Amino acid sequence: GGSDPHAVGERGGDIWWCNISGGTDFAGAFIGGNRELPQTPGKMQCRMLGAAVEAWDEQGRPVLDAVGELVCTQPIPSMPLYLWGDDSGTRYLASYFDMYPAGHGRKPGGGDGPAAMGAVWRHGDWIQIGTGEAAGCVIYGRSDATINRHGLRMGTSEVYRAVEALPEVLDSLVVDLEYLGRESYMPLFVVLREGCTLDDALRARIQGAIRTALSPRFVPDDIFAVAEVPRTLSGKKQELPIKKLLLGQPIEKVVNRDAMANPGCLDWYVDFAARRARSEATP
Repeated sequence: GGSDPHAVGERGGDIWWCNISGGTDFAGAFIGGNRELPQTPGKMQCRMLGAAVEAWDEQGRPVLDAVGELVCTQPIPSMPLYLWGDDSGTRYLASYFDMYPAGHGRKPGGGDGPAAMGAVWRHGDWIQIGTGEAAGCVIYGRSDATINRHGLRMGTSEVYRAVEALPEVLDSLVVDLEYLGRESYMPLFVVLREGCTLDDALRARIQGAIRTALSPRFVPDDIFAVAEVPRTLSGKKQELPIKKLLLGQPIEKVVNRDAMANPGCLDWYVDFAARRARSEATP
């Protein structure tokens, strides 16, 4: 394997190398190949027919030749209607449709549609859609629940499994603030059992659990004790909103409090983000 041009050439220049990216959740692919298009090592050739895929910037605007959120602005036949056991549709909507306002970007061909059209599908990947000589698509990994720690990727669930195995820890939340070349900073927030204190000894135990179960690279830069981990109504940890908050976005733009099980806990994270921003601004 590999995308090195020489490796591709040695395996036969007349072979059509078709890489795809999609999901088992909708039983299909968003990005794939076309035998009539040129091939570029390290890139997928094009967006698939019938998949209205775009890359959106932080303001929810479509961009080309830049990395953005992978969204699908129009329905495709294989999108699921609901998730098993999710009779109200709450978990389904929270999983794919809760990031952008209903109607935003939904007009076929571009622009906003009425709210009744619903929200776009956000897949949770970073994508760059190239044009001209740079034509092709590149997936840069997960945009939400994945840690990219000094070049190594790990799902946040692996960190939670290690940390929450400790009897003192009831709940936890980790976010990786490395974004498109930004220097990595990874804080870990923990909810402790009543009577427990986050002292140096417990910090060392938490760090040791992560180091042993995963890798020294995934040991957090800081550990903070919090009263609650923010969750959606369906119980999903609000990793992406907290990540965006700590990257400088206002809280009202990154989370819908009405879709949260415990919106009151956000005040602590807003204050933490403000204190961190002030410390970074201080020379």
